[in-house]
Parts: sequence; structure tokens; C-alpha cells
Amino acid sequence: MEYIFGFILLLGVLIFVHEFGHFIVAKLLGVKVLKFSLGFSPVMIKRKWGETEYMLSWIPLGGYVKLYGEDPESEEEIEPEDKDRAFTSKSVWVRMAIVAAGPVFNFVFAVMLLCAGFASGFPVLASQIGKALPNSPAIEAGFQPGDTIKAIDGQPVWRWDDVRNIIEDSAGRSLRFTIERNNKTLDVSVTPALSDQKDIFGELKGRIGIAPSGKRVELGFFASINEGVRFSGYLTKLVLMTLVKLVRGEIGMKALSGPITIAQASGESLKAGLFSFIFLMSYISINLAIINLLPIPILDGGHLLFFLIEMVTNKPVTGKIREIAVQLGLLIIVFLIGLVFFNDIYRIVTKGWTLSP
Repeated sequence: MEYIFGFILLLGVLIFVHEFGHFIVAKLLGVKVLKFSLGFSPVMIKRKWGETEYMLSWIPLGGYVKLYGEDPESEEEIEPEDKDRAFTSKSVWVRMAIVAAGPVFNFVFAVMLLCAGFASGFPVLASQIGKALPNSPAIEAGFQPGDTIKAIDGQPVWRWDDVRNIIEDSAGRSLRFTIERNNKTLDVSVTPALSDQKDIFGELKGRIGIAPSGKRVELGFFASINEGVRFSGYLTKLVLMTLVKLVRGEIGMKALSGPITIAQASGESLKAGLFSFIFLMSYISINLAIINLLPIPILDGGHLLFFLIEMVTNKPVTGKIREIAVQLGLLIIVFLIGLVFFNDIYRIVTKGWTLSP
């Protein structure tokens, strides 16, 4: 039940945030909203309040907001008294703002979740060494358990993430560590060796053989906000790097995962605790924001591309060109959906119900 509940909760919240972004910005900018749906048909519940029909549907893999006069080629009749409230009657900038609102709300929601998480106790490990591994560069350089790393090559550090990132990116290059030991400050030089363990991108990184002590840094309110924003940037960079490496062919298509993996991760994170679930929801929310901005027709990014072309040519993209673009976009999406489902099922068949690599 944890997997089912976690999956529905995670996707339900993120889809609601995304569609609410489109909905509220459309309302604020004077566009009539006809439908607001969470999930896809068949419809489970629907109610009409005011001019908008709200629906909860059975298939929880998406949602949509239907705007009045949103399709320039639709045969939908626009009443003269409502012409100013039709989506197509608005300026390009207004239409772009409404379309971009979904991904923007997903990203802002992730930042807010992470800030709240750090403010309520997300663990931030201090840059204190708990263990130096035998026969490692750290042992040879003289590192000891209890040493607190204060700076690397003159760059101040206080969180373990900073220490790890600098070491991982410096294989084969000598680093000067400023450490605090028994209330005394001393410098220690060490050269990270190339690890025999690959990271999530399949790359070898620098290691010196140290592990954190587990000591946590107590963050105040504003420090928590800063940490949430910083970590959001880190997750965004991680997603963008993954997309770039996929395009370059440095990561195989088999690395892509879909709804089954999300369901597994949702259940596991829910069992691990609220902090774990919040972290996963933030990460997936940033993923949704970035993926929806890809310039693929039928995604938000595809609509934004059409609007940019309209700004340059001074006329909307319609007719055969739009039809072919939308069909191509649909083909790409269907292919990707089929691929991620195949990857998920293949992983379960070959490795069992586990998220281990």
C-alpha cells in the first residue's frame, strides 16, 4: 500500500501544482478556464463551480486545463461578449506566461519544499572526518578522525557536500586542506586518486578515503532558505547534465525510468520517512519542470516555441506545419513512454523489485 499511496500522493500533488499554475495565471490574466482536470479519462468525479468544471479522473498520469478559445484552428465558436477572454485573443506575452506558469510553479514548489525541509530539520553534515580508510591517500597524508576541514585550497568549506564535490572533481591534482585538530589549525596536502567506483553518470571520480563523522550543522531560518535554494540549484544542474549526456550519447536510453520506478521510489521514500519523501517530491518536481520546457510539440515547451516563432514572423503557427509538428511531438512522447515502461519492466524482470543499480 505504501507504493500505491506514495505514487498517487506524489504525482497527484505535482500534477495539481503544475495545472494550478496554468489555471491561476490564466484567471489572473483574464482568460476563461473551462475545465480543470487531475488525471485522464474516465472521469471519477466532476463538479462545476462558476464557469469552470473541475474533474478528478481515474488515470493519475497527468492532467490538463482547458482554456476558452485555446486552439487557433478549432471550430469552437467564440461569443462576441467573451472574445476578450479567449486565449487566442491575448497577446503573445500573455499566452507565454500562462503556458510557462505550469513548469514555473513546479520549480518554485520544489524550492519551497526544500527550504521548508531544511528549516524543519533536513540533515546537513558538517565537514568533520569520522573515518580515514586504511591504505588511502588520506591516511598517507595524516588525516585523523575528528579533524574538521575548514578550507580546501583557500576556499572555505563547512558542509560535507562541498568537501566531497571538490575532491571528486580533483583526481590527480594536489589539494591543500586546512583542518582544525584539537583547537589547532594546520595544512595538509593530498592528491585524490581516481576511484574504482563510478558515479550516477558512469564516471570515475576523485577519492581520498575519508567518511563524514555524522555531525550535523544547525541551520537558522535564513540559512535554511539559502540551503534550500542552493540544493534546488544542485538538483537542477543534475537534471540538465543528465539530459545533455543523453543527447550526447554518454548515457544510454536504458537509464531512463518511468512511472513504475517512480512508484517504487515513492513507496521506499515514504517508508524511509517524511524527509525522504519530500526530497523525492522536490527532485521529481524539478524534473517535471525541465522536461515540460523541452521544445517538443504538445509539451509546454513546444507551445512556447510556437509563440516564439509567432513573435518573429508576426503570425501564429497554423495549418499543415502545426499539424505535422504536433504529430511528430506525439510520436516522440509515445516512443518515450513505451521506452520507460519497457526499461522499468525489464529492470524488474532481471533484477527484481529493487532500485539498486
